[in-house]
Amino acid sequence: MPTADQRISEYVLEAKVGGGAFGEVWRGRHHVWADQFVAIKIPTDPQYLRNLQREGAAIHGLIHPNIVRAIGFDPYASPPYLVMEYVPGTSLRPLITSKSLKIADAVAVMRQVLAGLSYAHSRGMIHRDIKPENILIHERALKEGFAAEGVVKVADFGLGKAKDAAQVGSIAYSQSLNTAGGREIAGTLDYMAPEQRGGATEPDARCDLYACGVVLYEMLTGERPAGTDVPSDLNSASPKFLDEVFRHSYARLDKRYATADEFIAALSQEVSPPRNTIGAGAAARPNKCPQCQRAVDINDQFCMHCGVQLVQVVRRCPQCGAYPDPNDRYCIGCGTALSPATVAVG
Repeated sequence: MPTADQRISEYVLEAKVGGGAFGEVWRGRHHVWADQFVAIKIPTDPQYLRNLQREGAAIHGLIHPNIVRAIGFDPYASPPYLVMEYVPGTSLRPLITSKSLKIADAVAVMRQVLAGLSYAHSRGMIHRDIKPENILIHERALKEGFAAEGVVKVADFGLGKAKDAAQVGSIAYSQSLNTAGGREIAGTLDYMAPEQRGGATEPDARCDLYACGVVLYEMLTGERPAGTDVPSDLNSASPKFLDEVFRHSYARLDKRYATADEFIAALSQEVSPPRNTIGAGAAARPNKCPQCQRAVDINDQFCMHCGVQLVQVVRRCPQCGAYPDPNDRYCIGCGTALSPATVAVG
């Protein structure tokens, strides 16, 4: 079993940050450069070694701001290990549980998840286990917003499957995942597309888009889909166009979005705030970014697409530096009360 202060390659284990029945994830620091941190996956069960081999081979070819990056890999060391980019912050799950995401935040998170998946799919890699626990939110999101580049990262390609193994290296598939029973349990059931559960057809990239629809619904409502309810049925602040986005992702295979890029395009409509909640000066803001001409939220201080500043005066919390919306009376980052004088922007 791994222990604190144990040396793994160039890194010294500091603290366990995750794990399960088959393996553990540790935060490690470089043995010389003490400010360089990584996440290290170490199998604690021989069966997990196959998953580690698959994940190490898969993510080696995936270099994208929205995918956790591989740094080092040795499945033959003692113990075997996979060294990855360390993402300080949290998974998406606590943000869903606390219902702390605004509509625009949820859309920004999903755009970045889909951007990472679009890249992975273009490289022939299907994730097959998209869920909030495998979506990491960097702590930078509190200050820079959820639309800042690279604050959302897709993790854990351990159940991923390549359409063409030669594209991402030699991937040793677990015997249990190659059986009918293994295919049925690969991934978390609530996020699995119907074709994944049945196992009658080989899942393609669209199974990830189905899971993204479930995650989007959760971010908007705090609950998982049930029956025929759409997000606005549970959250009146959720705009109607997101109901249609959800329907086209949480659908049978032939009705679903064909690609992650189609899903992203459907999310590109303007997300307006609820009525009577727009702060002073907000009405003067553009509905489109003056630089890239893409739709922006009326409460955005920066364009989520190109980063250009949209207001004359940027509103920031004096305590933690976060960017509250014009109508916020308390900072979303630290809870500091914001004086009325700071509400007006522009």
